[in-house]
Amino acid sequence: MPIYEYRCQECKNLFEAILTSAEAAAEVTCPKCGSSAVKKTISASSFRISSGSSSIPSGALSGCSTKSGFS
Repeated sequence: MPIYEYRCQECKNLFEAILTSAEAAAEVTCPKCGSSAVKKTISASSFRISSGSSSIPSGALSGCSTKSGFS
């Protein structure tokens, strides 16, 4: 499920809501003040697209390799 980020127009509270696409069309209320005057904000993406070389660390997809950088 996608995480949507909202800002309350009344109290300026910034909050996140995990909603299905069907719920995203429904009314969202601020958890701090209860106002329904909220606006969806644009948040930073959680992934990166690079041109040229892969943004995946070398060896990350090769199973249990010790060169992957993950533990």
